[in-house]
Amino acid sequence: MSLSVLINGAKGRMGQALIKAAKELDLAVAAAIDQGDNPATVITRCDVIVDFSSPAATGPLLELAVAHRKAMVIGTTGHPAPSKAELLKLASRVPCVWAGNFSVGVNLLFALTRRATAALGTGYDIEVVEMHHRFKKDAPSGTAERLLEVILEERKLGADALRHGRRGITGERQPTEVGVHALRGGDVVGDHTVIFAGLGERVELSHKASDRAIFARGALRAAQWVSEQKPGVYDMQDVLGLKG
Repeated sequence: MSLSVLINGAKGRMGQALIKAAKELDLAVAAAIDQGDNPATVITRCDVIVDFSSPAATGPLLELAVAHRKAMVIGTTGHPAPSKAELLKLASRVPCVWAGNFSVGVNLLFALTRRATAALGTGYDIEVVEMHHRFKKDAPSGTAERLLEVILEERKLGADALRHGRRGITGERQPTEVGVHALRGGDVVGDHTVIFAGLGERVELSHKASDRAIFARGALRAAQWVSEQKPGVYDMQDVLGLKG
């Protein structure tokens, strides 16, 4: 029997891409809802909830998923850190894939960034640059946030090491700094580059997305995978077997 998904945020760009990708992958769309709709009226029809909507919608939807024991895929970004920590606790009560980016290529970028950060060491300065379309509401992107998490984890640094752009007399760059820069304009689907700048050489890891369909296909791949998992919070590294 085909997996049945409930798509929340159906009127958005990702929602529309998910509906199209579901048809391509022969998955059933139990319901496609958006702001103003009541998910409680349709949740029993689905196997997995796929949410690409707004940060405010995540909590109520997770509570509903827990109450009905439904697996969930969360691609919504922009949650404040304190509330995200509480949401992750709630998400752990059901099988849940939570990721800032569902592209297979981007998740390979995460793995390569971790390896490069460990291999190159503190002699290389790291800067993360991302660019998205003019309509994106949050910055930096969820993908950039995850790249930064990977870098900080490997270097054993806290969030206070981040430098969100620079202005004025900032002084010399400190070896513990990790720069992050968010560019916005036009119809850019999503570009991300991690720069490792050493003395005499520079290594750059980049991913450029040209079609939103890659994220939709990845999210639905995650939905198929998570439908067979035990309760817990997973990411696309788990889905793709890139951990370990």
